[in-house]
Amino acid sequence: MIPAINELDIDESPLAEQPSLTWGLDVEKGKVIGKIDGLDAVRQAVFKILQTDRYWHVIYSTDYGHELSSLIGDHPIYMESELKRMIEEALLVDERIESVDQLEVAIDGESAHVSFRVNSIYGSFDEEVSTNV
Repeated sequence: MIPAINELDIDESPLAEQPSLTWGLDVEKGKVIGKIDGLDAVRQAVFKILQTDRYWHVIYSTDYGHELSSLIGDHPIYMESELKRMIEEALLVDERIESVDQLEVAIDGESAHVSFRVNSIYGSFDEEVSTNV
């Protein structure tokens, strides 16, 4: 009594694009502010990815987050190229993000500041991140 399944009846692949709708977070107030979608959801996802160290939290997959803290103490020239690569690698895991470009790195003493443009399927926006090195 196993039902027969016609291959033509299966419309969705298991890798179908996931919806972008999510809960909006007001980080400063520590509150959920409603639902967000599209470019705002991507902007929030970028923020969250860049606030999360990869491999440190078991609730996230090993693809989620960044590895910027592994650069602490490295030579500034090496750090500059690796910061660019690590930020691109961390963000391009999100299927809504098409590319990361215009990366500029400024290393000042024990901190690095990186600015870049995120190009998503919903549009583009500029972002910045600072980290201790």
